[in-house]
Parts: sequence; C-alpha cells; structure tokens
Amino acid sequence: MIREISLALIKLHILYHATRQAVYGLALIQELESHGYSLSPGTLYPLLHKLEKAGWLAAEKRVVNGKARKYYRATETGQAALLEAQARMRELLAEMDEGRIIPEEGE
Repeated sequence: MIREISLALIKLHILYHATRQAVYGLALIQELESHGYSLSPGTLYPLLHKLEKAGWLAAEKRVVNGKARKYYRATETGQAALLEAQARMRELLAEMDEGRIIPEEGE
C-alpha cells in the first residue's frame, strides 16, 4: 500500500516539474532523490509512458551534447489534473491537520 501512495506522489512530482519546464528522465530521478525517493530508470520510464499515454505528458526528442534525450512537458490535461490533485490534497491535509491522526506529545 505504501508503494502505491509513493507512486502517486511521484506522479504528482513529475507533473509538477513538467508543468514548470521540459524535463527528462535522469534529471527527474535526481530531483526525486532530493525528496527522498529512490527510483531506477526501470521504474521511472514506465511511469512517464503511462502519463504520456493518459495524455498528461507530451514528449519531444532532442539531441543534447550528441545524446538523444526525450523531454516531457505537461499537457493542458496534465496541468488540469495537477490542479485537481492539488485541491484534493489541500482538503485532505486540512482535514488531517484538524483530526491529527498522530497525537502530539502530551496528548
């Protein structure tokens, strides 16, 4: 179950960064590592392909320093999905904050 939650959060990270600028696999792996996620290319690229197939990402091939890279940008559909997810997350976090599922010290 925790893996499913982590994968959902990773997808949101991908969409967020792909909304801000075009991103490629290795850069995403490094960015996700800075947030505590350890992803192999064998995990990341299928996620990118699923998001692309769903119409949330658009891919563009570029040659950088003689190497072919596939860059991804969020589509309008992907941006709309991210905004909806953001609203739902805000609602959930506010609810969790009110209910405090983990008691604070002294409670």
